Amino acid sequence: MDITSDTHSQHISRQFNQELEALKTQLMTMGGLVEQQVQEAIQALLEGDSRLAEKVRDRDRDVNAMQLKIDDECTRVLARRQPAASDLRLVLAVIRATADLERIGDEASKIARNALTLIDNGNNVRGLVEVRHISEHVRGMLRDALTAFARFDTELALRVVHEDESVDDEYGSAMRSLMTFMMEDSRAIGPVLNVMWILRALERVGDHADNLAEYVIYLVKGLDIRHMDPDKIDEDALKRKG
Repeated sequence: MDITSDTHSQHISRQFNQELEALKTQLMTMGGLVEQQVQEAIQALLEGDSRLAEKVRDRDRDVNAMQLKIDDECTRVLARRQPAASDLRLVLAVIRATADLERIGDEASKIARNALTLIDNGNNVRGLVEVRHISEHVRGMLRDALTAFARFDTELALRVVHEDESVDDEYGSAMRSLMTFMMEDSRAIGPVLNVMWILRALERVGDHADNLAEYVIYLVKGLDIRHMDPDKIDEDALKRKG
């Protein structure tokens, strides 16, 4: 059943409504934190701010703690309420989404650690333009995926799914350029490898944002698109489902 017609506002138990809304609110809070982590990790790299990079690296523990807290709340809801239909999909989507958000936090921490290495070496390295561009792209994906989750917006979620292909293309192009540069100048291999690891982390952030968008479609429409070709999914099909 489509979640837009099977709303959570019709439960006899007002407390159950509140518990479901609390899960969603906590997920959005966690999403805001990891979005900030990614933004600050890139800012630290581009501005050569080692203190900010250390802050991002050390705050990964806060992200992990939030995941454990939300997972515990989801377990309590499942055990106490035994939800069905769209309510069950919401709880499952939150569990899946927190796992992806935690991994985004891990990727932000990786970016911060590599940024510290580059900053220590003077931060004069090839590839920072590509890092800036791809980071803006994946941060936009993450922001849109979280907005889609908050609004149960499948059209926005579908746009995020399609954006992942563009990020993959940009990542591949940047990696080929950097590999060519390393072959031309072996002295740059170390720093360029750090940049390549940062680009890989950003590409993974895009993948996790894509996952979040897929969970929105599953939550709202009951349609699992994880192994479907994005080009074969359209808005009309989503409107018919559910």
